[in-house]
Amino acid sequence: MLDDNLKNQLKTYLQKVTQPFEIVASLDDGEKSRELHGLLQDISHLSDKITLRLDGEDARKPSFALNRPGEDTGLTFAGIPMGHEFTSLVLALLQVGGHPPKVSDDKIEQIKQLEGELHFETYFSLSCQNCPDVVQALNLMAILNPNVRHVAIDGALFQDEVEERQVMSVPSIYLNGEPFDQGRMSLEQILAKVDTGAAKREAARLNEKDPFDVLVVGGGPAGAAAAIYAARKGIRTGVAAERFGGQVLDTMAIENFISVKETEGPKLAAALEEHVKHYEVDIMNLQRAVELVPAADQGGEHEVVFESGARLKSKTLVLATGARWREMNVPGENEYRNKGVAYCPHCDGPLFKGKRVAVIGGGNSGVEAAIDLAGVVEHVTLIEFMDELRADAVLQKKLASLPNVDVIKGARTTEVNGDGTRVTGLTYEERASGEIKRVELAGVFVQIGLVPNTEWLTDSSIELSARGEIVVDERGMTSVPGIFAAGDVTTVPYKQIVIAMGEGSKAALGSFDYLIRH
Repeated sequence: MLDDNLKNQLKTYLQKVTQPFEIVASLDDGEKSRELHGLLQDISHLSDKITLRLDGEDARKPSFALNRPGEDTGLTFAGIPMGHEFTSLVLALLQVGGHPPKVSDDKIEQIKQLEGELHFETYFSLSCQNCPDVVQALNLMAILNPNVRHVAIDGALFQDEVEERQVMSVPSIYLNGEPFDQGRMSLEQILAKVDTGAAKREAARLNEKDPFDVLVVGGGPAGAAAAIYAARKGIRTGVAAERFGGQVLDTMAIENFISVKETEGPKLAAALEEHVKHYEVDIMNLQRAVELVPAADQGGEHEVVFESGARLKSKTLVLATGARWREMNVPGENEYRNKGVAYCPHCDGPLFKGKRVAVIGGGNSGVEAAIDLAGVVEHVTLIEFMDELRADAVLQKKLASLPNVDVIKGARTTEVNGDGTRVTGLTYEERASGEIKRVELAGVFVQIGLVPNTEWLTDSSIELSARGEIVVDERGMTSVPGIFAAGDVTTVPYKQIVIAMGEGSKAALGSFDYLIRH
């Protein structure tokens, strides 16, 4: 199952295992069970501390649990965790085997203090870059707390469950049999949701902090670059972010990040956070800004209010709250979100295997999504509002070569249709004739650009453009002295990672220059 190179790498990792454990497999006579058996045999042969048992009685087959002798850790994989989930498997092997996790002592103690029976189930797909964060967080919780159990389920292998529970978006998390959440979640986010007092405790802790010299609001590429450049100046720097990594976390393939031939969004986001942590930067996660109170006079302190109730003050600010997927704003879109309406083809595409879907948008993102989906689903209909596609020529050429893709141009999507529980079709208007038409399908992937995250600034004195972007000058400063902005949230054209990083660095240097002059 594993090639020699992967075996050698895994063998090196498994040398960190300090205590014996068992892999307990539940298999049947199917092909996938044979594949899993081969994988588990390969793993067990790489360490004398791992024993493989084939007497598991889990109803889900193929599946396997990782247990210490005489102890049920409550950690199970239902499926074959390769692809993006191979890292989750490796971490689970190491942590069950006694290797300490890279998590703060505070978080470990918080996990151990959780009370009540918490039985989690996570549906994932092997192509989902958002799923490993959830799987790894819940696995760790199961390992550290006997009250917590977690089963990670490959939705593509257990289609009956997916259909019964109407899972149409991954990761989909269930707690004690009931829907818990959907989409990427960090360990901190999961803990905040199950430990209801955590947010208030954290807000109280943040409110006690002294004012910063530079406070960066947002943790994407622009925010990370700003934090690094500010910290290198030796000034008191903080980063308050809703989720560190920002929209990069939702990006699959990155092939235009200069000096790096190719990488993936989550890997880049992790590298950004690791780089920021190398400096004396106070990182405050799960903090969503809701209000800005500018300083009363030049040289005073600006204040940012967060949804948690925390209030942070700083002599200068760098606003780097980024952007999010633009919505169609048509009837049915919100009603069927995660029930057929999706925004991440890489994550949710496998759930529509053998079905008909639509992609809305003919730019690079839309055409790339259609190309990716065409290899998984039965048929793709791409709908573009303009009379011509806007994607790069090389992408259009590839799209045109696919036999199971139809392109409809000059069309306005008017409604997402459904039966009350899931998407059944899409209605659009031919702009030239005004004729209304309907397409029968099971999923709609929306890829029509970005919206800046500036709603929290509409009542402030920060100047915004007609599109809601923050207006900045050549140094990255906004209309309010001492407040800077960078990245996709600003009027700077070309929303690219490298550009966001450069703008974040410039904004930090502008903040430092402002501090020494005022």
